[in-house]
Amino acid sequence: MVRTVDQETRKKAILSAAINRYIKEAEPVASEDIAQNFDLSSATIRNIFAELEETGYLTHPHTSAGRIPTDKGYRYYVDFLLSQMELLDNEKEKVIKEYKREIKRLEDTLEETSEFVSAMTHYASIVSVLDWQDKFFYRGMRYILEQPEFKDLEKIRLIVEMLEEKQRLIEIIHRDFSGKIRVYIGKELGYQEMDNCSLVISSYRIKNKPWGRIAVLGPMRMEYNHIIPTLEFISDTLTTVLEKI
Repeated sequence: MVRTVDQETRKKAILSAAINRYIKEAEPVASEDIAQNFDLSSATIRNIFAELEETGYLTHPHTSAGRIPTDKGYRYYVDFLLSQMELLDNEKEKVIKEYKREIKRLEDTLEETSEFVSAMTHYASIVSVLDWQDKFFYRGMRYILEQPEFKDLEKIRLIVEMLEEKQRLIEIIHRDFSGKIRVYIGKELGYQEMDNCSLVISSYRIKNKPWGRIAVLGPMRMEYNHIIPTLEFISDTLTTVLEKI
């Protein structure tokens, strides 16, 4: 029993390491890339990769022997990380400094928040108000264009259409959820044109009631360990600031 648990723990650690590397490098991960971190042979890692592929956590492109994460792999990774993520102190200071300015108009603050979130995360950001069904603020489409997953012009066109059309994206962002953060990965979004995307959503409040959402849109290969605590801290800070209006 102990041996089985140890093997399972090792397998999940190798999965996390493979996903971390893929997020960083945007290239299929080879067994040699991981073996040195675990003091295991490449052959052992290849066997574990094969098991992870068999159970749906990894897959491999036809053009490469390396592995890349599936939606299921990313979902495990995010759920595993959620309880462990904390924003660095210097980044918290950036957020606090951003919101020290006097707030005059809600719309200006939300538009500036969208710009700030995009600059902090290097992905597209969206800020909405729950009562507004046809309007939101978004910035950072240029960051999407820089991602290797979106070199295909057709993929870009479909995402731009969603942002311009607004209604479908608002429907996703405004779905009810418990807790502070909701993460949609690939097909969980429910729209084929977003199968290669992830959307991380947080909620901000006014007078202790949910008021709107802050979201980050990017490839599935996004830096969840940075995006999630960043959004959570910005939402909490914005909530505190808006209570003073």
